[in-house]
Amino acid sequence: MKMDALVKVKPERGLWLERVDVPVPGPNEALIKIHKTAICGTDVHIYDWNEWAQQTIKTPMTIGHEFVGEIVEINGHSDAFKVGDLVSAEGHVVCNTCRNCRAGRRHLCPNTQGIGVNRTGIFAEYAAIPLSNLWLCDKNIPEELYSIFDPFGNATHTALSYDLVGEDVLITGAGPIGIMAAAIAKYAGARKVFITNRSQFRLDLAKKVCPSVITVNTKEQDLKQLMRENGIHEGFDVGLEMSGNGTALNQMLDNMINGGKIALLGLLPSGTPIDWNKVIFGGMKLKGIYGREMFETWHKMSSMIQGGLDISGIITHRFNYKDFIEGFELMCSGKSGKIVLNWEK
Repeated sequence: MKMDALVKVKPERGLWLERVDVPVPGPNEALIKIHKTAICGTDVHIYDWNEWAQQTIKTPMTIGHEFVGEIVEINGHSDAFKVGDLVSAEGHVVCNTCRNCRAGRRHLCPNTQGIGVNRTGIFAEYAAIPLSNLWLCDKNIPEELYSIFDPFGNATHTALSYDLVGEDVLITGAGPIGIMAAAIAKYAGARKVFITNRSQFRLDLAKKVCPSVITVNTKEQDLKQLMRENGIHEGFDVGLEMSGNGTALNQMLDNMINGGKIALLGLLPSGTPIDWNKVIFGGMKLKGIYGREMFETWHKMSSMIQGGLDISGIITHRFNYKDFIEGFELMCSGKSGKIVLNWEK
């Protein structure tokens, strides 16, 4: 039996719509009929075939990891899932045998494999996913929101790394994850939330998703002046670095309160210089973030949506999967938020 899939067929820019075999679920795996998928920045890197992708991706490979779909087959016994369940899934497949996995810290597994990166992905009509990675969806939450739970989880893990109640928060990088983090920070009780970027399109989108956020176009506005105007005199209490830009990180360090706490999600270039004296003498805390805590982050995501957090505005475009090139090129342009591909016929 054949199906449509988006495949990185060869080591060059682009993706190809191919007819491939429907996967056979292995032991303790489920076969999922894909309803909706979302395009991730990682997928864009693979599409663009940048240096990271060239070093990481083995062609040919079906890519993608953000999805929602329905279980149509289960290979093995499961008390948690049944055929017909609506599910999404954690995109990191872990070993379950290392010290961190056995201690319940699966997000720190050194043997993690990424769906759509190190193993077959979900940009297809069907996908085989380990039962241990599945998340049962509340059918009262829109399916397209579940299709972006992976990046929403990045934002949640990062934003909720520290207590935010009454705190002033600086977010560097107004991509979709940074914007969702701004909405989470306000929902969690932050006093003032600033977000910086050089793209006015992204800053306008941030305002749409989180109207109370204070946007800073670093090409045109003075961050310190805006801080003074908003009653921030000693610096930000919490920093969320989402940009992967060394200049942005150093600007954050320059504007933190002594004892400030920074969570780092953005992938900074190797050798990015910072003034470590500011970290040491300022008594700052820096924490690296990778993925989502399994599955505490997923619980918090669902609970926040059920409690009224609205991130729906981060989805700016929707395409049929056959129009994927338009979606990917739009993502490459930087003139979009999250883009959802519909796989239902």
